[in-house]
Amino acid sequence: MSKLMRSISGIRGIVGDTLTPQVLKSHVSAFLQITNAKRVVIGRDSRPTGDAISQFVAGICRLSGVDVVEVGLSTTPSVEILTTELKADAGIIITASHNPLEWNALKFLNNKGLFLGPDDVKKLFELADADNFKYPDYRGMGKYEFMKDADGVHVDGTLKIPFVDVEAIRAKKFKVAVDAVNGAGSYIVPRLLEQLGCEVVRVHCEPDGTFPRGAEPIPENLGDLRKAVKDNGCAVGFAVDPDADRCALVDGLGRSIGEEYTLAIATEEVLSQKKGSVCVNLSTSRMNQDVAEKYGCEFSRAKVGEINVSLQMIEKGCVIGGEGNGGVILPALHYGRDSLVAAALVLSWMAHHDGGPEKFVAENPSYAMPKKKFELGDKKVADILPKVKAEFAGWEMDERDGLWLGSEKSWVHVRASNTEPVIRVIAEAPTAEEAESLCSKVEKLI
Repeated sequence: MSKLMRSISGIRGIVGDTLTPQVLKSHVSAFLQITNAKRVVIGRDSRPTGDAISQFVAGICRLSGVDVVEVGLSTTPSVEILTTELKADAGIIITASHNPLEWNALKFLNNKGLFLGPDDVKKLFELADADNFKYPDYRGMGKYEFMKDADGVHVDGTLKIPFVDVEAIRAKKFKVAVDAVNGAGSYIVPRLLEQLGCEVVRVHCEPDGTFPRGAEPIPENLGDLRKAVKDNGCAVGFAVDPDADRCALVDGLGRSIGEEYTLAIATEEVLSQKKGSVCVNLSTSRMNQDVAEKYGCEFSRAKVGEINVSLQMIEKGCVIGGEGNGGVILPALHYGRDSLVAAALVLSWMAHHDGGPEKFVAENPSYAMPKKKFELGDKKVADILPKVKAEFAGWEMDERDGLWLGSEKSWVHVRASNTEPVIRVIAEAPTAEEAESLCSKVEKLI
């Protein structure tokens, strides 16, 4: 049996194995209780199990006396935005994000469209495990509503972002390619780009419940997008994950430059117009620190996980932040990772700099950043971290989320995954040899 993953990212598991109707019922009921929700927005990605789970979750909500606004196929950031726009008390997103098709998950949002914080998550899991809920009789059943064209709210909001120069983008008439992995971004991402005046080449934009490539938008999964960019002479290629909260880039030369550049380019586009604090997670490239220093702006790091970054951004009043997996967070629209916002900011940067992502790559310091994960088996992360700490004695240390160690322009981060039963090891250094050496030192201790 696989493991049910429970964290600040929600719950996720293999459908029919660890993600069962009983698990769904107990966790949704617990969520409704701690949020005291009376109205909930529900959206899903394109997985084969998404529609059935959506109907089941909507039924649980209604039988709990809660009104439901279902938005159907919808990106994670769209549901975050709609939860606040519709003045709902909570939101539920049915998506396992970058996990394979056999997985599905529930992501839980509060009335501000934010993921639940650590304290609320702890309470939710305790209530779910107790599984002691009372439900109203037939007279208290919640109402149901299906919202048509929920995508329009997200697209319109993105076009109104003050840092996105819509007219400059439209004047360039960019040809762009989009790989949506047949997920929730299949319609909405091309729609936004077309409204920005782009000619769009679609790659895997049929949300038919299949993932024709690996779900994560990492370089090894983007061969079809690279080919589309080269064959069609596109200025840029955008790749998103199944729930479209992450965006990776293929540059105009047809190279997969990686997820990390998305946030760095977006950060420069914002800071060039408005100086302010920047916050990224502990596993994100120092390219963002370089950009912040270039504009004389404060830079900080938060624990991994969207809600951790969002809360620190709120605390520090940041103008932009996010995670290096292609997750751009722009408070001007909302406090969630958003691939539409990412694509719009990258295009705005391109319009202002008369060049594609390859220009940013050429003009800024580059770093090597291997991202590795290892099966834990019977081992415990808590037993591994002291050995790593000893190996890197004298380095700057941060123990808020696993163990982060930094020295000059290099760092290594070792932590348990929130979404998979693995330990993640991510390092960054000015050269590939240095970065791989850092990972190798940790791997020997696992």
